[in-house]
Amino acid sequence: MRTAIFLSARHKATRLPGKLLLEIAGRPALEHLIARLKTAGEPDLLILTTSTHAADDVLVEVAGRNAVPAFRGSEDDKLDRYRQAASAHDVEFAAVVDGDDLFCAPEYVDRAIQAYRRTGADYVTARGLPVGAACFGVSARALERVCALKAETETEVWGGYFTDTGLFEAVYVEAEPDVRRPEYRMTLDYPEDLAFFRAVFERLHAPGSAFTLRDIVALLDAHPEIVDVNREAARWYEAHLKRAAPVRLGTVP
Repeated sequence: MRTAIFLSARHKATRLPGKLLLEIAGRPALEHLIARLKTAGEPDLLILTTSTHAADDVLVEVAGRNAVPAFRGSEDDKLDRYRQAASAHDVEFAAVVDGDDLFCAPEYVDRAIQAYRRTGADYVTARGLPVGAACFGVSARALERVCALKAETETEVWGGYFTDTGLFEAVYVEAEPDVRRPEYRMTLDYPEDLAFFRAVFERLHAPGSAFTLRDIVALLDAHPEIVDVNREAARWYEAHLKRAAPVRLGTVP
């Protein structure tokens, strides 16, 4: 069984333009995420999955500088992009990580893949982690099926196809108590989020070493003022999600 991390990224952000290339602790944000994901032990591959749009050339360049291959597909249909990437790289199960989730936890990427090996589920993610710390694992088989069924060609928000339709088996990895903080927001969408990440890096980053999710949570527990930096962003993002395209499926055989 071949498994991969699909690092899903586009250079089209409007709420925080150019966010993946913004500097944090002397490096573009995307490079920090790549370095973190490379510490996962289970995946066979780490692949940048982006679009064919010329604006995304710069992301492919960043990936190349960090020895990460790129797959380029649909601009708006993430699910079709992942389906094609899985086919092109002979991947049976992919842990999808959004490019703005800079603190995605490699150990929970590993656990998602392990859960797939145990269960063969269509979709695997973690429950109870801070927002942005979990990956979203999906099998190639499920990607083929959902792409054959779905009525939408814009799939920016896609988890509901696997959790809300009753057509797929979803399995959840539970967060351990010391990192179970679903109220903490760790994703890069707004200027306040950038300030949050810079505050954490300022306190934990050291060249040549990696800090863990436990380190991050311990810092936030001890310094609630850092959590407050982007607390309102969670409400703004919830409003954004409500405006996203609904999950719609065609005729189910």
